Amino acid sequence: MNFDFFSDIRYELGIVEEELKQAVQASNQLLTDTATHLINAGGKRLRPAFCLLGGKFYNFDLDKLLPLAVALELIHMATLVHDDVVDSSLTRRGMPTVKARWGNKISSHVGDYLLGKSLILISRYKEPLIPKVLAETSVKMCEGEIIQISSAFDADQNIKDYFYRINRKTALLIAASAQLGAVACGAPAGVHQGLRRFGHNIGMAFQITDDILDMTAEQIKLGKPVGSDLRQGIITLPTIYSLQKSPNRNRLRALIAKKSKTEEEINEAIFLIKEGGGIQHSSEIVQKYIVKAKKELNALPDVPIKKTMQIISDFVGVRKF
Repeated sequence: MNFDFFSDIRYELGIVEEELKQAVQASNQLLTDTATHLINAGGKRLRPAFCLLGGKFYNFDLDKLLPLAVALELIHMATLVHDDVVDSSLTRRGMPTVKARWGNKISSHVGDYLLGKSLILISRYKEPLIPKVLAETSVKMCEGEIIQISSAFDADQNIKDYFYRINRKTALLIAASAQLGAVACGAPAGVHQGLRRFGHNIGMAFQITDDILDMTAEQIKLGKPVGSDLRQGIITLPTIYSLQKSPNRNRLRALIAKKSKTEEEINEAIFLIKEGGGIQHSSEIVQKYIVKAKKELNALPDVPIKKTMQIISDFVGVRKF
């Protein structure tokens, strides 16, 4: 697909990118270098994009949105740096992680630094809903990560556990991004709450798609080794479904529970998950979330950006990276 999904906000996203680079400048050169390395590694910039798109629904004002858009990406980047320490990840998006280049100690403090910088930006807003939502979201994101760590290699997780976890890990910040973009521009509750529900459904679809791609994508497009979740003992929807439905569920369970897996065992587990219908079922769940997201969009005011957001919604479920 050659459609430029963010063409309506491409100019504004460019400004967000420059503001991001400025926001991480520090008197300490090491802090500047590590944070700039993160930014230069790229990324989809989904959270600032949804913030800008949300703002397009009501009296769009870039000056009101910029600190929020930058803060949202800084929060996301902070979680990635901390994740790479926890997961011992050496590459992300095909580039060395901060952990790989500077080690765990520096990485941990860089993540904290980015969170601190986001707080400075958020403090500019007088609207109390903005810091309230972001504070609650940050707490729940941490809960999601702790749940994921504590449930590693546990083959008895169910689908409800999984949805609870990915809502906190991923969907809440995307929901907050879409909602607060509208809030920052003064949108009424009916608009920003609808955008929040839209963002929740897109966030859930996005994370499930990520979990599918971890087993199906080409490594060069994924930017990290295929099967990373299985190596780390992270039990995702395709695995949960196949553990329940596969005729080879006992063998799959044994592979999932192994804390040290060979490449052959990773490949065998992926084969059994695919054979057990886990990928197909998960793809169907993604489509259900996308239908819900588009239903929320349809109930929102008819502004030009709606059509673009409908196209973005469709893309989330078919993306290959």
